[in-house]
Amino acid sequence: MGNSVVEELNKISFATFVFHLRATTELNLPRYKGSTLRGAFGTVFKDTVCVMDHRDCGRCILRLKCVYPYVFDTPVPDDSTRMRKYQTTPHPFVIEPPLDTRTIYDPGSSLAFDLILVGKAIGYLPYFIYTFERLGGRNGIGKSRGKFEVEKVSWVDALGNEGTIYNGEEKILANTFRPLTIRDLGILKGSKNLVVRYITPTRITYDGNLLESPKFHVVISSLLRRLANLAYFHSQVELELDFRGIIDRAKEIEMLNGSVKWYDWERYSARQDTKIKMGGFTGNVEYEGDLLEFLPFLKLGEVIHIGKGTVFGLGKYRIGRE
Repeated sequence: MGNSVVEELNKISFATFVFHLRATTELNLPRYKGSTLRGAFGTVFKDTVCVMDHRDCGRCILRLKCVYPYVFDTPVPDDSTRMRKYQTTPHPFVIEPPLDTRTIYDPGSSLAFDLILVGKAIGYLPYFIYTFERLGGRNGIGKSRGKFEVEKVSWVDALGNEGTIYNGEEKILANTFRPLTIRDLGILKGSKNLVVRYITPTRITYDGNLLESPKFHVVISSLLRRLANLAYFHSQVELELDFRGIIDRAKEIEMLNGSVKWYDWERYSARQDTKIKMGGFTGNVEYEGDLLEFLPFLKLGEVIHIGKGTVFGLGKYRIGRE
């Protein structure tokens, strides 16, 4: 089972990049910066690539070909066999903001965030770099619309080492990176006990309600759904897995000790002109049982996150053994 699972998950490619920014004016940012980075990026991204006067992706003849809706509002193709009741699919990117709570960055200060791209979206990295350069030099971010420069962009290899692929002064993107897959990640050996540390608010719905306690089979079900959709819509492949059997076996895993708490967070939505609650659970949980077959899923989930709001950096976790 283990080898077949890895072979299937190997169909999903990803790449992690680190954007190193330097403030040119004072930056006044919120404690959690995921929404600010994602929202500001989306606005400038659309201004950069949209060629239509009406600006309405819903009635645009280029909707299924344009890079903006693909990345930011990934539409469900008419011939899709998945998510046909939905208008959009999971986004092919995750922005991981810095986790410190610093809010003021003086001119000359540094700020870095991670960008994870999945499948086809890896080829659109230049759009992300160019958009953030425009954002920093023209629009700015935060309360004071603070300006910044993209000093460099690095690629993170399988060992976690950074290598510069773009220099903000030279404006040249080097083709010295490659997509990674599950085979590039070190997977933990089998254990009867596993600790999962939910780092950023994790939002998983179960029976129509937000999950307050991370039951293992619900976590695995949510992760499987996300992985299957990312594979289908962004790598153009189906994951041939026994989803029902995996979830049934996940129900046998017990949730033991934990220090989980609810973290309230809200963001402002420019589209809806209102604040939206985006709270989720955080903390450490220990699981016990025959965990071996679930480790590849959990390991890949560390990269692509889990639940709702992943584009803001929500659903970030780390796994380990006691």
